[in-house]
Amino acid sequence: MSIDLEIQKEAAKIGMTATLGATVVTSMFMKNSVAKKVHVVAGVAFCGFALWHHTLYQNKRKKTIKEEKNSIE
Repeated sequence: MSIDLEIQKEAAKIGMTATLGATVVTSMFMKNSVAKKVHVVAGVAFCGFALWHHTLYQNKRKKTIKEEKNSIE
């Protein structure tokens, strides 16, 4: 079962927003060891969501480039 590309893009954006928010909030409590761990995990998760978001848009660009090359030939 495939999830629609637009839903995936929206999920990636929501994930980025949530993890960035968690990173910002926990940055104010870095003396607390639990908050520090949550901060690091949220930062890593943000990077993962950003990479996923990036790849969702790259597929469309590659198809467009291939179509342009085919039309030139």
